[in-house]
Amino acid sequence: MLEHFCECYSDLSGLILCPVLGSITPLFIPNSRIRPILLIGLCVSLITFLYPLVLRIQFDPSTAKSQFVESLRWLPYENINLYLGIDGISLFVVILTIFLIPICILVETFFCPFKRQGRARQRLRPTTTGQFRFGTTPYSTIIIGVWGSRQRKIKAAYQLFLYTLLGSVFMLLAILLILLQTGTIDLQISLTTEFSERRQIFLWIASFASFAVKVPMVPVHIWLPEAHVEAPTAGSVILVGITSKLGTYGFLRFSIPMFPEATLCSTPFIYTSSAIAIIYTSSTTLRQIDLKKIIAYSSVAHMHLVTIGMFRESLALSNIQGIGGSILLMSSRGLVSSALFLCVGVLYDRHKTRLVRYYGGSVSTMPNLPTIFFSSTLANMNSPSTSSFIGEFLILVGAFQRNSLVATLAGLGMILGAAYSLWLYNRPVSGNLKPDFLHKFSDPNGREVSIFIPFLVGGATAQARLGSSWSKIIKPSVTVT
Repeated sequence: MLEHFCECYSDLSGLILCPVLGSITPLFIPNSRIRPILLIGLCVSLITFLYPLVLRIQFDPSTAKSQFVESLRWLPYENINLYLGIDGISLFVVILTIFLIPICILVETFFCPFKRQGRARQRLRPTTTGQFRFGTTPYSTIIIGVWGSRQRKIKAAYQLFLYTLLGSVFMLLAILLILLQTGTIDLQISLTTEFSERRQIFLWIASFASFAVKVPMVPVHIWLPEAHVEAPTAGSVILVGITSKLGTYGFLRFSIPMFPEATLCSTPFIYTSSAIAIIYTSSTTLRQIDLKKIIAYSSVAHMHLVTIGMFRESLALSNIQGIGGSILLMSSRGLVSSALFLCVGVLYDRHKTRLVRYYGGSVSTMPNLPTIFFSSTLANMNSPSTSSFIGEFLILVGAFQRNSLVATLAGLGMILGAAYSLWLYNRPVSGNLKPDFLHKFSDPNGREVSIFIPFLVGGATAQARLGSSWSKIIKPSVTVT
């Protein structure tokens, strides 16, 4: 019976069709019936979450080839087929993505009690009906522009859309040029195609323009802090846990293996810009007065550390440590930053402000939240015994072997990271209460605390202990890259 269950869940097409079908159903339910919409979205997201778990059980870590490969004839008369497959790198991203969607649905329910759920009803529908296209620009733009929290939400939505659109235009040109040379956009064929050095440089620059916006890399990072500030809590979780990971995944899956010579030529530029960006964004974080902006700039700094780990200066140098650390840190940041945004969401739900100067002394009125907040802060500081520490350590070790100056600057950025992480925790939790600004004090209830449990387990302890076993899954795929 178990074998039959695993066979049913080893179909990658089901991983796509299940959320699609579950997303269509709520469209026929009236807005007034919030509970059926909630139950459908939650059940479908949990059923979908079983897929990557079964894939992990059946996954063969000894090979770098794509597994569970499917070929679907999409438009036969146009010779358009859909190929699906997964390897050790993709498995991480799939699990992280599908893990966060039921969390977002629960957040919009538990952080907004039913007596105040007018806005929650409106936000819950796009969370459930949009889960098959989560993390994409249209969905994120709608979440921010329609259900944002402040008056600048329209500006933030426009920035997200225009930055992504401009980068996507260059990526489209690169895809058309690949199609012109190879006659197909099949990734496996493109990976084995030899492009001239000049064409590689052009294609690399075009793809870099698209992926750099999604990471985001300095100076095209302006849209992210603004989007986080205006987005609801679930929107921030999707942005930091899913959308920002698409850029680094694109580098690892497309730019680096498809254009190796152009990647070597651009590595000094990546190292220089990323090292400067880590110092710049870390210093900028220390000057922020909005709790969400502190977390947003922190995420930008850590993602630049990820880009440092991915690139190498010579094909003769092995970069397994750097790429493996980048994947681990990328996955960890999806959990840690999401947990921090949830903590800020709890504070905002009660006090309706995110400005640091209005907070203080919450440890005496909300004892449970500071405990959760502190665990997430330790992971944000990349403290030992946390999942973030494993990825950061591997990246810095690999970077020091390739370029000691870049590794030193990145290490300095991590010291600044500890400073702004403690600043983020200390101001709301320690000090004296400010009753002139804050009037309602209530600790997270049992339902709200239950949302944090997966993040505490996955982001602070479990992934640290399982890092070596996960590295065995990543290593074959990384070796090929």
